[in-house]
Amino acid sequence: MRRLPIYFLIDISESMVGEPIQQVEEGLATIIQALKTDPHALETVFVSIIVFAGQPKTLVPLQEIVSFYPPKFPVGSGTSLSKGLGHLMYELRNNIVKTTYEVKGDWKPIVFLFTDGVPTDNSQAAINEWKENWQRTANLIAVSFGNETDTKLLGQLTENVLHFKNTNVQSYKEFFRWVTDSIKTSSISVENNSSGFELAKLEGETLSKIDLTKAEPIRQYVDDNYVVLNGKCQNSKRPYLMKYRKTIAPSIYAGVELSSKNYKLVGAYQVDNSYFELADESTFNTTVNTEELTGFPTCPCCGNQIAFAVCVCDKIHCIGDEEISTCPWCHNQGSYGYGEGGFDVSRTQG
Repeated sequence: MRRLPIYFLIDISESMVGEPIQQVEEGLATIIQALKTDPHALETVFVSIIVFAGQPKTLVPLQEIVSFYPPKFPVGSGTSLSKGLGHLMYELRNNIVKTTYEVKGDWKPIVFLFTDGVPTDNSQAAINEWKENWQRTANLIAVSFGNETDTKLLGQLTENVLHFKNTNVQSYKEFFRWVTDSIKTSSISVENNSSGFELAKLEGETLSKIDLTKAEPIRQYVDDNYVVLNGKCQNSKRPYLMKYRKTIAPSIYAGVELSSKNYKLVGAYQVDNSYFELADESTFNTTVNTEELTGFPTCPCCGNQIAFAVCVCDKIHCIGDEEISTCPWCHNQGSYGYGEGGFDVSRTQG
């Protein structure tokens, strides 16, 4: 039997925390559930899931869908597309069966890349390796979640760069239905000895192909579309993330029209210690001033009213109504008060 390998390469950086990563989890589960009822897919499709933040990881090795169990997705710091691509190419080299005189190998692999931001590293070497060794031997579909992705860069990997408007729960359902249909049509195609790669028809406005001739390049090593701050619960010692989305507000100063950048709170989310395993190991010293932030959450782990206390070690943790607090990062003890004006705090790469 010739296999049709399907790889999902998924951005799990901090900007995906909250509803996006939850919807991807549920979407992948619905895809597998639907494929298990399709006789063509059951016969040919094998699936693998690779995630990447600052570090990459294979969540699910390539396996037949009948034994596939949807995993729980972690979150990490940074968006290292170079390491994600590198890990994908490592898995392809080790798992894809090539055709020989004696054996018919796998069908051309199909890779779905999901990302919502810009890489926080220099990805050019990995992109060049992909173009040289894999662009003609695998089909890659890059999907931008939202408007903030570097689509010009994704256009170097593939001509199939799509824009997914992840506006609500229904749009996620429509998107993952399209992914499912695309896998089904491809599995039928290979059984008919055709190309083995047939994307389902794009309908509606939820998903559209991006005109790469109009895309502008973005070069930066921090995802400025979001500010994500990493804190730790004083009581449970569990890490959490506070996510803010960029907003641009028009203003007038001395009769001149200007615009001001601000970041509005999206929410605070518990994460586990796999967050540190998937974080970028390189030094990162970018800060944001609290004057740019709107909204301060409660602790998502223990419910303490203030999740945004900053220790003398510059780390963030939560505090309650206790007189003496203990920093879960450095174990320094002290009492906290309210400061005046803005101050700088360390932000993650996003």
